[in-house]
Amino acid sequence: MKFTQTNTSDARERPANRISRFIASKLWGIVAAATILCASGAGAQTLTAAGATFPYPLYAKWFSAYKQATGVSINYQAIGSGGGIKQLKAGTVDFGASDAPVSNAELRTFPGRVVHIPTVAGAVCLAYNLPGIGKGLRLDGSTLTGIYLGQITRWNDARITRLNPGKRLPNLAIVTAHRSDSSGTSNIFTSYLSDVSSTWRQKVGTGKSVNWPVGLGGKGNSGVAGIIRQTRGAIGYVELAYVMQNHLSYAALKNRSGKFIMPSLAATTAAGKAYIGAMKKDIRTSTVNAPGANSYPIAAFTYILIYADKNNTPSGKQIIRFLRWAMTTGQKYAPGLLYAPLPKEIEQINLQHLK
Repeated sequence: MKFTQTNTSDARERPANRISRFIASKLWGIVAAATILCASGAGAQTLTAAGATFPYPLYAKWFSAYKQATGVSINYQAIGSGGGIKQLKAGTVDFGASDAPVSNAELRTFPGRVVHIPTVAGAVCLAYNLPGIGKGLRLDGSTLTGIYLGQITRWNDARITRLNPGKRLPNLAIVTAHRSDSSGTSNIFTSYLSDVSSTWRQKVGTGKSVNWPVGLGGKGNSGVAGIIRQTRGAIGYVELAYVMQNHLSYAALKNRSGKFIMPSLAATTAAGKAYIGAMKKDIRTSTVNAPGANSYPIAAFTYILIYADKNNTPSGKQIIRFLRWAMTTGQKYAPGLLYAPLPKEIEQINLQHLK
């Protein structure tokens, strides 16, 4: 029998070595597992999105606050509602954003089932550049339609002066500004004009892009605001936050009850609440020209669009988490940026969709 000599110092160290190797193997296992988890979830740590400029001031705040709270980045391109819908359909973004809900006919062209999630409501203002005339110029549906049809061409036209007794309106040419890109804000505005004028409905119609009879085009709400700011006699439709940021004067519009209403959070909320019953049946219901003495006539919800069948993917789960945050914590940021938070009834409809 052959014996092998054993070094006594090696014998004393072997149990310690075994324990060290055991601990090291476990630590490496934990590190490896964490690496795998990080790699599998890496795609969910950054989401991509594109669409409406109407809610962009609020969305930018949301995405910043959400990243600070969770570490998740959301890269958003404010390219207009039409662009957001197009990119969602092509699958190049995780979610889209639009002020114009997608019709049943267009929904059938998407590769999956699309869900509309209203996020907040906002007001579309008629802003203008009239030296010496402050905010509060009065306009009604027929006069506004006449301006955008090119039938009313000067600011001292009798149809405008009759609505504004006591104001000395200048003999200045009217320059209308509109969106040049495919725009949900245009959809909201033209929906209102179609609702108040059969002539507009027949000649121009409603849409994200229409053949404007007159005027200058600007890209995004910021582009239209820029035209107004730089052009004497200009008038254009922009979201309330852009009006305030650019220090523009804006009009009071005559509503269905015959009252001239300035755009505000309260007037936007009143318009949205007037249609809650209809929205419970179809969340895409238009809220323009709402009934009610205190309703602002060009108010609307804006939407985030998601694919229902991707909820179980890493990015889908992350989108759901973000939207739940937006429906709850995120709503507190809306009033400070001049958007009306969701009525509780609409919030509950959304949370049901996000289960």
